[in-house]
Amino acid sequence: MRAKDLRQGIIVGVLLVASLWLASLIWNLAGKAEIAIGQEEDAKRQYQELEARKATLEANLAELATPRGQDEAIREAFGVAKAGEGVIVVVPPASSTPPVKKSWWRRWFGWL
Repeated sequence: MRAKDLRQGIIVGVLLVASLWLASLIWNLAGKAEIAIGQEEDAKRQYQELEARKATLEANLAELATPRGQDEAIREAFGVAKAGEGVIVVVPPASSTPPVKKSWWRRWFGWL
């Protein structure tokens, strides 16, 4: 009877150790899966950003393929103008309200 109990105790102990070992392996796999999912989301976000940048660059290239687009790019990059063109300066309108004149009391004791 004693040998049978000892054998069953050893089997239970081995099975317990094996189940703990398998549980730790599963836990590690779950952690690695979580990391992989996070990296997948980052990769998708980067891909979408690159696709948007690609679309912008293709639009810029299409614009530069036209003479008008080339002219605009040269004007913007170098600040040049065609012959006969002038500079337009936009000035804000003058204030219509006159400035308020301070009394002598405010001028002398305004710092108080």
